[in-house]
Amino acid sequence: MSTNTTLTPIQPQSIHVKPIDTLLAHWPQTNAEILASAANIIAERYVKKDAYTNPQATKDFLTYKLGGYEREVFAVMLLDSQHQLLEFKELFFGTVDAASVYPREVVKAVLAVNAAAVIFAHNHPSGESEPSEADKRITQRLKDALILIDVNVLDHIVVGRTPVSFAERGLL
Repeated sequence: MSTNTTLTPIQPQSIHVKPIDTLLAHWPQTNAEILASAANIIAERYVKKDAYTNPQATKDFLTYKLGGYEREVFAVMLLDSQHQLLEFKELFFGTVDAASVYPREVVKAVLAVNAAAVIFAHNHPSGESEPSEADKRITQRLKDALILIDVNVLDHIVVGRTPVSFAERGLL
């Protein structure tokens, strides 16, 4: 017995497909944008859970923020009394092996957001993370300036191939 059955084509549902150009416009395009996105993901993950009391989370965040620069950049993480990030600020830009850091400008940045604590960071574009004598001297000068306004210096991270923490090394 043969039956003639007519198949009715299935009507596609209305699906809105975004053009690939639109999708790609929101994705990071450069290495710097990719690193910035990674730093933001780390910040969201760790800030709420550990604040910046977790040295590894802090090193990860700063590595993604500063690791891609080809010149020295000195930055400060401005924290509230619970060590939550108020602002990450890149303050000074130098050459391939040095950056001038001015305590007055650091104090101004701290006061601008009413920070209670800070973590300093800078990169070594050479990849060598060992703190120099100049790094140790400027850290002490900054500590001396900030103690006058009751702001705690929690750490200074040098970003290179392997980030180095002044606090973990007993250099603060």
